[in-house]
Amino acid sequence: MFPAFNDGLLWFKSSRSAGNGACVEVAFVSSSAVAMRDSKDPRGPVLRFSAGSWQRFVADVRTGEIDQPRS
Repeated sequence: MFPAFNDGLLWFKSSRSAGNGACVEVAFVSSSAVAMRDSKDPRGPVLRFSAGSWQRFVADVRTGEIDQPRS
């Protein structure tokens, strides 16, 4: 992940993301909250998650728990 700055938060997006702007960015708001936004619209809506919810989401992504079925 690498940082991008906006609104006083340090935003990150994956170093694997392509340069087409079709990715999400994440900011650690505090020790108990994480924010996510669309990189194409940095001034647009921001989703906010508790740290526990974010940790569960990341764990599920890593284990493939939420992968879409391949056709």
